[in-house]
Amino acid sequence: MTQAQAGILAPVPAQARYVFYSLRACNANDLQAALKRLQTQVDGQQLVAGLGLQLVQHLDKQIELLHECPHLKGPQFEAPSTPSALCLWLGGDERGELIARTRELSALLAPALQLERVVDSFVHQRGTQKHGKDLTGYEDGTENPEDDEAVHCSIVQGQQAGLDGSSFWALQQWQHDFTAFDKMSSQAQDHAIGRRRSDNEELEDAPESAHVKRTAQESFEPEAFMLRRSMPWWQVSPQGTDQTGLMFSAFGCSFDAFEAQMRRMLGLEDGISDALFGFSTPLTGSYFWCPPMHNGQLDLRLLGIAA
Repeated sequence: MTQAQAGILAPVPAQARYVFYSLRACNANDLQAALKRLQTQVDGQQLVAGLGLQLVQHLDKQIELLHECPHLKGPQFEAPSTPSALCLWLGGDERGELIARTRELSALLAPALQLERVVDSFVHQRGTQKHGKDLTGYEDGTENPEDDEAVHCSIVQGQQAGLDGSSFWALQQWQHDFTAFDKMSSQAQDHAIGRRRSDNEELEDAPESAHVKRTAQESFEPEAFMLRRSMPWWQVSPQGTDQTGLMFSAFGCSFDAFEAQMRRMLGLEDGISDALFGFSTPLTGSYFWCPPMHNGQLDLRLLGIAA
């Protein structure tokens, strides 16, 4: 039985919100008080909490392996770094509940932490499909590890109390350009992903730029396995334009697997860029540490906060 926040290993919820917070000018005592209030609210299932490096450093603490998401730049494309102090992943079946919950939590965290932005997401799934789909129609998470393998690659074990059961969380908000995507032939779309959209079969003749080939977890040394929990998002911009994409979400025992895959996608190994960049752009990049649970509460002992 793992001490991890259960929502990390569970299937993604029907509706979700990624709620990002920034630090306000406050002393460590105010921040500790806010986290103490949050501690009792996080159930780890419908509310998963991830703490950023800024927050940990403000408390003059250190979590081994926690650092900021790097800004990576390849020959053609780049992946930005957009740090946040805290991210709360809210899940449920009804969007109104999540909106009300966001308001309650923001009041709870004030004045130490201020609401920065929110990304609403959802499951795109039909019938009895095992995995949800990206809004391009391609299945997401086909090669995800399962059961014990999922725990092994995503949850810290055998280290120390307060760290065991935790996870390192990488988040990227990707925006799709459907004008560009829709101009591609069906074959070009399949070759960009490396799978047939019709039956999700991997294409042996896909080019080396295919996303599946760029990110094949077993092809790295060491192998780059991580647990993906990505979800589609959609919104209307202030200018009235339709914006949509995928909130890439991955959990690991460190950020090594994510960074290895991202570097290869950008062509930093061999100069070949992932074809995904032809119709999708990462807008954000942030890292968080998801503490374990203890006695039904968030375990913050490594930050000097007792249950």
